[in-house]
Amino acid sequence: MISIVAKFTVNKGEEDKFISLVSELGEASRAEKGCIEYILHKHAEKALTYCIIEKWKNQAAIDEHNSSGHFTTIVPKIVEITDAEIDIYQPV
Repeated sequence: MISIVAKFTVNKGEEDKFISLVSELGEASRAEKGCIEYILHKHAEKALTYCIIEKWKNQAAIDEHNSSGHFTTIVPKIVEITDAEIDIYQPV
């Protein structure tokens, strides 16, 4: 299993658009065969900070996800309205 923590600081005034885009992305991503978990979280104290915690079966599942139509269409729109940081983790 591989976990991805995608952290986003959303541009002020773009929160509704961000949540809508991530909701669409999450719904399609959770339907993918290799997706174990894909959940949006909001920071408890920082109003414009969110993260998606993703868990994938393996690297092949991530590669398929990253080349999917929903990913290649929606992620660029998310990147336009956020500052993003992506970290990838593997179990030890």
